[in-house]
Amino acid sequence: MVNMNVNTNETNVIISRHIHGQFAEHLGRCIYEGLWVGKDSPIPNTDGIRNDVLEALQNLHIPVLRWPGGCFADEYHWKDGVGPLEERARMVNSHWGGVEENNHFGTHEFLRLCELLDTEPYISGNVGSGTVHEMQQWVEYMTQDGTSPMADWRRRNGRDEPWKITYFGVGNENWGCGGNMRPEYYADLYRHYSTYVRNYGDNQIYKIACGPNVDDYKWTEVLMREAAQHMNGLSLHYYTLPSGEFFPVKGPSTGFNETEWFRTLKNTLFMEELIIKHSKIMDKYDPDKKVGLIIDEWGIWTDVEPGTNPGFLYQQNTIRDALIAGVNLHLFYKYADRIKMANIAQMVNVLQSMVLTEGDRMLLTPTYHVFNLYQVHQDSERLDLQFDSPSYEFGAQSIPKISAAASRDTHGHIHITVCNLSHNESEAFQCQLDGAGSYTATAQVIAGDALDAHNTFDQPDRVAPQSLEVTLSAEGILSFELPAASVAAITLSQA
Repeated sequence: MVNMNVNTNETNVIISRHIHGQFAEHLGRCIYEGLWVGKDSPIPNTDGIRNDVLEALQNLHIPVLRWPGGCFADEYHWKDGVGPLEERARMVNSHWGGVEENNHFGTHEFLRLCELLDTEPYISGNVGSGTVHEMQQWVEYMTQDGTSPMADWRRRNGRDEPWKITYFGVGNENWGCGGNMRPEYYADLYRHYSTYVRNYGDNQIYKIACGPNVDDYKWTEVLMREAAQHMNGLSLHYYTLPSGEFFPVKGPSTGFNETEWFRTLKNTLFMEELIIKHSKIMDKYDPDKKVGLIIDEWGIWTDVEPGTNPGFLYQQNTIRDALIAGVNLHLFYKYADRIKMANIAQMVNVLQSMVLTEGDRMLLTPTYHVFNLYQVHQDSERLDLQFDSPSYEFGAQSIPKISAAASRDTHGHIHITVCNLSHNESEAFQCQLDGAGSYTATAQVIAGDALDAHNTFDQPDRVAPQSLEVTLSAEGILSFELPAASVAAITLSQA
C-alpha cells in the first residue's frame, strides 16, 4: 500500500505548458507523409497538411513545436524553402537516409502548421554551416513589420503580416553534428550569432543556446560562465537507450524481455541526476533562475523497425514508452522552477512519436495517450505531493516503483497522475487530500496485455485509456489500485 498526501492549500510553482512541447525534424517520414502531403494529395489536407494527423495533434493542445531540427537544422538554409514550390532548391538529406529533400515544407508551411495547431513556433537556427547574416535575415524575414529587403520578400511570397516568433535556438548539438565544437569556441560563436537575432517591432525573442549532451558538465560550466547574460535558455539532450549505448545496438522497440524492461526504465530515471547536476551549475551563475533549462530532445531511442530505412528512425511505441513519457514529465514538473520547456522527439513517425502513419492510415500511440491525459497539468499550480515509493527490485538492482505528480488547474480541479513501473506487481494507493473541500473523482488508466503491448494499423486501439475505479471517502481519502506497468490520471472536481 502506498500512502500519499496532497496538500491542497499550499502550492509551489506553475508547471509551464511548454514542458509538453513537441519536436518535428526533416527526418524520415516525420515531415513528408507524416505531416505534409501537399495540396494535390488524395489524402484529405488543409493547405497541404494532412487532416487526420492535424486533428489528432490539435486535441493535444501542443504549446510549442521545434523545427527544422535536430542535425538537419545545421545544414538547413532557409532561403531554399521559400517562394514557389517548383522553384525551390533540392538537396540531399545527408544526415537522415541520404534521400532527396525538395524543400516544399519550409518557413511558410511550418508557420501555417503552427497556426492550425494554435502552437508557438520554436525555430532552430543554423550555426554549424550557416552565417550570421543568414540567421539575421531569417529573423528579419519572419518578424520585421516595416520595410526591409527580407520583409518585402516575405510579402512577395504571400505573407503580408509578420509572424510572432518567441523561441529561437542559436544552433543545435554544436558539440556534435552541429560542428564538433569545443564549448569555449561555441560560447564565443553563440555570443556573436545571438547578437544579430534581433527583436523587430514588438516581437521579443527568447534566445536558446545549445547546451550539453547528457552529462557533459564542462559544457554547461563554460556556457553559463561565458554567455549566460546573453541567453534566455540553455538546452539539454538526453535519450533513453534500452542498452545504455548507441552501439552496437540500442535495443528493440518490441519483443524485449523483463531484463530489458527494467534496464530501460532505470536508464530513463538518469534524467533526474542530469537535471540536478546541470541545474546546480546553472544556479552558480544564475541564482535567480532567469535562464531556463530547455530539454528540447528527449525520449526513448531504440533500433529501427526491421525492414525500414535505418536513417528514418522509425520505431514502434509500446506501454513501456508510455511509462517513459509519464516518468519524465513528472520529473520536469518536479523541477519546473528551472525547466521551462521540453520537446519530445519526435512528433510523427520518428523515435517516440505521438502518431504513426502508413499511407492514408493513422494511429495514436501509447505516448500520445499519456500526453493527452497529462495535458491537464499545463500551466497548473504544482501541488505538494508526498509519498514513499516502494522499491521495484530486479535481481540485485532496484529503482522506485512509483512516480507521481499533482497539480490544480485554473478551474480548481485537482489532477493526480501516477505511474507503476513494476512489470509484474500491481499497487494499491490511499491518498489523503489535506484541506480539500467536497470533490467527485474520475480516473483513467493506460495499461497493456503484454510488456510490449502496442497499437498497429490492424489493432489501433489495443493500448488506449480505460476507466479506472476510484473511491473517495467523506474524510477526503482517495483509494485506487494500479495494475502493473500502467499510467493513470485522476481528476478531482469540486462537487
